[in-house]
Formats: sequence, structure tokens, C-alpha cells
Amino acid sequence: MALKEKYVRWVGIPILALIMMFVNKHHSGEPYLFSYFVSFTFTFIYWNGAFLIFMMYRKFFPEISQTPKRLSLTVATLILYIFLVAPFIRIAFGYVTWEQIMELEVLLQNKFSAIVAAIIVGSIYENAFFFEKWKLSIRQNEELKNRQIRTQFEVLQNQMSPHFLFNSLNALTTLIAEDQDIAIEFTQKLSDVYRYILQNKEKELVHLKEELEFSEAYLYLLKMRYPENLEVQYEIPEKRKEDHIAPLTIQMLIENAIKHNVVSKAHPLQIHISVKNDEIVVRNNLQKKNAIEKSTKTGLNNIQKRYEILGDKQINIAVSETSFEVRIPLMHVIDERDYHLAIQA
Repeated sequence: MALKEKYVRWVGIPILALIMMFVNKHHSGEPYLFSYFVSFTFTFIYWNGAFLIFMMYRKFFPEISQTPKRLSLTVATLILYIFLVAPFIRIAFGYVTWEQIMELEVLLQNKFSAIVAAIIVGSIYENAFFFEKWKLSIRQNEELKNRQIRTQFEVLQNQMSPHFLFNSLNALTTLIAEDQDIAIEFTQKLSDVYRYILQNKEKELVHLKEELEFSEAYLYLLKMRYPENLEVQYEIPEKRKEDHIAPLTIQMLIENAIKHNVVSKAHPLQIHISVKNDEIVVRNNLQKKNAIEKSTKTGLNNIQKRYEILGDKQINIAVSETSFEVRIPLMHVIDERDYHLAIQA
């Protein structure tokens, strides 16, 4: 910024000097070259003095909230500076004598135009300073917002893994009592599933293909507990599997359906997973339990908060007498290295 300001100043001084030469009529009765030299001297001293004044008050009052105070002191100091310096320049060029220096007419001569020019130059500096401060403020606010979002997201991610483990261990406890061989196999599969969680816990998004593969592995575990009572159908176009979704979303929706509904041979739970209108749709038949299993109560609320943070998007829930449906926005990542980019419209 300092380098750019320097160029502006050294280009601006000769141009403003030429303008002020005609405004103040220095050329009358004098060679134009000399008249321009006089105008250049005045402009050079005024501009550089004004620059030092601007920089001084910026240092003392740097905040945007201090702008009124900074401007008032700058203008007052600038006017005082012009009134103190101008007579001595005029003496140096022989326009006035030391005896005339304190005469009111001499003190006021050409001061109005000089002050107007100084204020115009000052406005340019102040506007540039204000704009830089404004940009810095916006950048700092965005950085703060991003840090806050990251913190919120990490908190939600940390909720998610214990939630899954808590419910899986509940299932394992039941299987140990029923069949130890199945419990051992369940433990091995649980290890594979939990590896997915650990690998993706730092990610905001994963490919839908990965999430579907994980959900199938998770369903394998569930079907050990509900061998003939749980039916899951997938209807996902191959091309949509490259879209993105928050990790563990489908798993949490499946888990939510099992937690709230009866799953029995007489009343099998049917879950249908599809893509419609750029949304992943998870729908199950509604057969509510009288008593709900223990949970950490982070399911739908967790998903909703994560999507609000990721893209200010809402999940949609539709409930009828026979079904419960959740629609989750599919996200289209423009740059694979940045999971914060656009949501597919």
C-alpha cells in the first residue's frame, strides 16, 4: 500500500500544482515556467506536510470508530499548518516582506483554495484508509466466522462418533448374551465400520459412494440382530454417487428409524434410500414403538446442525400416517480440496 501511495503522491503533486497555478493565477505577469515552479513548491510542501499529518493521526487513532475524532483533528491541524507555512514560502519567493507577513490580507491570500485542495487530497487518503480498514474488518470477521464454524463442526463431529459407538455397544451387549459366535463376528465388523468413522471424522463431506458402502457395512451388522426383520432398498443413479454428503448421515438416519420403530417378523421395518431432486431421501414405514431405546439424542438434530454449518441448508422431514421421510441436500464440491464450496442448487 505504501508503494502505491508514493506513486499516487508523486504523480498527483505535479498535476495538482498545474491546476492550482491557474486557480491562483500565479502566472499573471510572470513566466509560466516560474509560475509553475512556485505552484509546484507550494503543492509539494502542502501535500507532503498533509501526508505526515494524516499518518500521525492514523497512528494515534487507527480504529474506524475513531474516524470523527481523527478527521476533526486532521482538518484542524491541516488548516493551522497551511496558515503557518504559507507566509514563509511567500517570503522565500519575494511576494511579501517580513513586515507584511502578519497583515490579514497576506495571511488570507489564496488560503481558501489551498485549504480546499488539501481537504480534497485528505479525503482521498481518508477514503482509501477507511476502505482498507473496512476490508480488513470484513476479512477478520470472516476468519472469526470460519473459526467459529470449524469449532462448531468439530464439536458436532465429536458428538457423532460416541453416538454410534454407544448404540453399537448396546447391540453388542444383547448379542453376547444370545450368541457368542455372532458377537465375535459382529465385533470384527464393528471394527471395520468404526475404522470408517476414524478415517472420516476430520472431513466435512465424503462421496455419496463411500457413505453408501459404509451404510451397507453397517446394515450387515444390523441384520445380524434383525436377520429377517429389516429390509433396505437402494435406488441411487450411478452418476449421483460422485456427489457429496456429510459423513455418517445415512447411518444415523437408519439408526434413527430402528430406534423409533418396531422391528419384528410380524412388522418388518422397510427402509428405502433414493435420490430425488438433488436430495438423498431416506424413507421408512412408520410403526412407532411404545418405548424408545436409549440414545444420546443427537440424530436428526446433529444432521440438521451440520448442514446449517456446511451450507445454511435445511433438511426436510415429512411424516404421514404410514411413513417417515427425511430429505438431505446432496452437495456438489467444485474443488475436491475444499469442502466449504457450493451446494448444488
